[in-house]
Amino acid sequence: MDWIPVKDYDEMIRQAARRMHDVISGELSRKGQAVIGLATGNTMLGVYSTLADMLNKSDLDLSGLLTFNLDEYVDNSGGNVPAEHPLSYRKYMTENFFAKVDPRRGFRLENMRFPDPANPAAYDTRIRDAGGLDFQLLGIGFNGHIAFNEPIQAGDISAEDYAALPSRVIHLTDLTIRTNADLTAGGDLTLVPHRAVTMGMKPILQAREIMLLACFKEQAVPLAKIKAGAITPEIPASFLLAHPRARIIYTTDTITLTEKKH
Repeated sequence: MDWIPVKDYDEMIRQAARRMHDVISGELSRKGQAVIGLATGNTMLGVYSTLADMLNKSDLDLSGLLTFNLDEYVDNSGGNVPAEHPLSYRKYMTENFFAKVDPRRGFRLENMRFPDPANPAAYDTRIRDAGGLDFQLLGIGFNGHIAFNEPIQAGDISAEDYAALPSRVIHLTDLTIRTNADLTAGGDLTLVPHRAVTMGMKPILQAREIMLLACFKEQAVPLAKIKAGAITPEIPASFLLAHPRARIIYTTDTITLTEKKH
């Protein structure tokens, strides 16, 4: 896995957006289809704005672009929260990315996909039927989660079984709920649902390329544990260590990681 330190958020989003643009362009040219896994959160706002601008300035036909979002909140009735919910990830993606892409580029909104809590297994099937993910964008939770694959004590599940977890409905940890309330809901805990449907570890790790972005000082703790080199379900993002084409881009003005001493 590659570790890529950059000086600040602006440099991080430029590198991330450029790589995503190149993957989309390359896959569309090669096979007429690009299958991209997308993440949400404050970290990605600049990425999507920059990527939309790059796509708008290109001559790409985006009708073959398929996107699979990592997750969505689940409401009290067991379905995805409605698109008008203030924390809806469908709302987030529409407002912060897809609405900014010029319609003349040909992207079709029916190609914007989210997991369904009524049938999470179908999401894995749809990804597999699309040929798998060409590229997966990730953030990292302050507890080391990727998507909403929350940490599990190593004594409760083997690394092999954790890596094979499918898409599913999960209960969010208190830390995740508090963090998301602070970052996305103005501190209002009542706005944050306690369940979500998440893409599983298996389809994430099967992506042909993975890029994880980190720019919050609180992310230094899980990143340091990953850098120590142990793959453990207690730090879900540590599973990227075994991926053949994974990179972590982090901002050195907010995150300090020291090299492991021998």
